[in-house]
Amino acid sequence: MRDAGGCRAPQAGSLGPLKGRFWAAAAAKEQSYEYGSARYLLLCGLGGMLSCGLTHTAVVPLDLVKCRMQVDPTKYKGIVSGFGVTVRDDGLRGLARGWAPTFLGYSLQGLFKFGLYEVFKMRYAELLGPEKAYRWRTGLYLAASAGAEFFADVALAPMEAVKVRIQTQPGFAGTLRAAAPRMYREEGPRAFYKGVAPLWLRPIPYTMMKFACFERTVEALYEHVVPKPQSQCTKAEQLAVTFVAGYIAGVFCAVVSHPADSVVSVLNKEKGSSALGVLQRLGFAGVWKGLFARIIMIGTLTALQWFIYDSVKVYFKLPRPPVAQAPKSPKKQK
Repeated sequence: MRDAGGCRAPQAGSLGPLKGRFWAAAAAKEQSYEYGSARYLLLCGLGGMLSCGLTHTAVVPLDLVKCRMQVDPTKYKGIVSGFGVTVRDDGLRGLARGWAPTFLGYSLQGLFKFGLYEVFKMRYAELLGPEKAYRWRTGLYLAASAGAEFFADVALAPMEAVKVRIQTQPGFAGTLRAAAPRMYREEGPRAFYKGVAPLWLRPIPYTMMKFACFERTVEALYEHVVPKPQSQCTKAEQLAVTFVAGYIAGVFCAVVSHPADSVVSVLNKEKGSSALGVLQRLGFAGVWKGLFARIIMIGTLTALQWFIYDSVKVYFKLPRPPVAQAPKSPKKQK
């Protein structure tokens, strides 16, 4: 994955099985873990857990209002009024409803999302070879992130269902300990996984945009905006580039994934409903309700996630190589 600087990969020939990779090398002195090793991937997963778990929990109040705008637009007509109605009905504590399933669910999602993205990206690059991997790198980012998110959503689905039920169904339950057992008693295991298929429709396009747009935005920022080469930038400056690229990617992510997000919110609230039925009932205008709130939330969220993830890699001195560079052809090398 790309750090603040870009595509992450070792110098060709420096790590055995990763010979010929199209990414350039990071400085060997700074690396405390070999790129692609089990420890490296586990620490990437840890960074993903922290980045997703902490950020999603931090924006629970905004997420709560957004979900309520989607499932009850007549009562929650806008962001500001939605906050006012929530505080009036439930008090300030009501804004934190659903924080526990949010933290647990998105921590698990982050573990698989970031960890598996690194795995899939490395394997796909090896299969393609250095020249094709560089030339088709956008497709490589899209394929790797889609595969990672597929498994991440299976881990997220149970806690997402509990969170939405707590936030959008008044009187159902106020805590994870109360909501999860009741859902299991009333609906069985299906209660936790009935939203996984529409859930794939939301985060998979979101994650594909999140990773591919971020990777290419970092390249563009270093090429056209940052006034000095990446190798001359401090870690703080590289993390600033990460934050900006993450926010830009987040705006696109919000737009791409919002219709499916609306469907999932309604689906998890209503017993016995289907994704197609909810989609038909909401209509074209209905699926875009709450988009502005989602843009604010996801833009900030995505920027912070990349910032935290890269900060974890800095802390553990994981490989942080430069942006993607075209490999030298055999003819040029001769």
